[in-house]
Amino acid sequence: MAEQSIYENYGVRPFINLAGPATRYGGALMMSPALDAMREAAGYSVDLAELQAAASKAIAGVTHAEAGIVTAGAAAALTLGTAACIAGLDIGKINRLPDTRGMKNEVVMPWHQISGYDHAIRAAGATLVGVGIPNDTSPPHQVHIVKGWEIEAAVTESTVAIGYAVRPESHPPFEEVVRVARKCGVPVIVDAAAEVGPSEQLHTFIDMGADLVCISGGKGIRGPQASGILCGRRDLIASAVLQMLDMAGEDFEEWEPPESLIPRSRLAGRPEHGIGRGMKVSKEDIIGLLVALDDFTSGGFERDTAVAENAVRGISAGLSDLAGVRCRIMPGNCGYPALELTLDEPTTGRSAREVVSRLASGKPSIRVNLVVNHGMPDTVVIESINLARELTDVVKQSVRAALLDK
Repeated sequence: MAEQSIYENYGVRPFINLAGPATRYGGALMMSPALDAMREAAGYSVDLAELQAAASKAIAGVTHAEAGIVTAGAAAALTLGTAACIAGLDIGKINRLPDTRGMKNEVVMPWHQISGYDHAIRAAGATLVGVGIPNDTSPPHQVHIVKGWEIEAAVTESTVAIGYAVRPESHPPFEEVVRVARKCGVPVIVDAAAEVGPSEQLHTFIDMGADLVCISGGKGIRGPQASGILCGRRDLIASAVLQMLDMAGEDFEEWEPPESLIPRSRLAGRPEHGIGRGMKVSKEDIIGLLVALDDFTSGGFERDTAVAENAVRGISAGLSDLAGVRCRIMPGNCGYPALELTLDEPTTGRSAREVVSRLASGKPSIRVNLVVNHGMPDTVVIESINLARELTDVVKQSVRAALLDK
């Protein structure tokens, strides 16, 4: 009998996650080098400011930013980045957040880009100002196209930043947003949490003029799920890291933080436990992220997507004989391929929803995505970021069973 997993020891049933690197499913599976590095890192004690300064150098090298830090996920990066735009290096303001009474605190953002993820912006004490018309007279699921001048018109003396969430349908063009930001003298914060596929995308938005970029460490980079990257302007990164450092017991007059990350001479006094205290990132997560980032930018992405491509093609070939099933390989999450299954329900006797349910309740349990296409057949989508080569036959047989078994 196979040995139980650590999760089963606590009554939790593991499953094969082919729904993508969603947080609710634990993100992307980490690679062995990052796991080994975290295990080694756990055996030492280090100064977190010094470690973040080392991380900043590594992150800056691959993102083209002036500086960067490891955060406790992309949401923490959003909160800390917003807090940096509000408080800067003013320790009095840093120590007050999220109380922003009397401070500039508005973040302007196109309505169609605002989502539940942006509670992370509000958590810093910011007020979100939506731009554009939430729903125009166009057909359902379409919105008024936001223009650059509308963003400019929404910027006031209370504006601390312009927010931009990267999606295929995001508008206006990012170049236009940067132009407006420069004209108005406010920074741009980019939420690019899941937009990193090829390593070139690590520096795309910095190269285009972003002041701060937030990236998930537990998705395409395949680092620890509770890790992220905040990179951008050196002064803003310094403010962000100050708001999550533990200064308890430190004598400010004797404190000598790494100058490459923290300009101590510009600080009026000691930062207390800041708004980022609840978002602190461990030394193990910092090391795990850095090792995963090094692997990702040294050919790891190309290696892993090639494995995923072969696995997806193998599954598709194994379903090609099934009547009423059309397979299509398409772009998926984080630059990995995905397999879309469109079912002719009268022929298969199964709806896409039934297949998804059968896979989830099967042995092994497999989670895939159901895509509801209004006015068109629903589809089953198999994401491949967690699809190891050895799972190909298991997944193929499970899908066949979900379609054929009575």
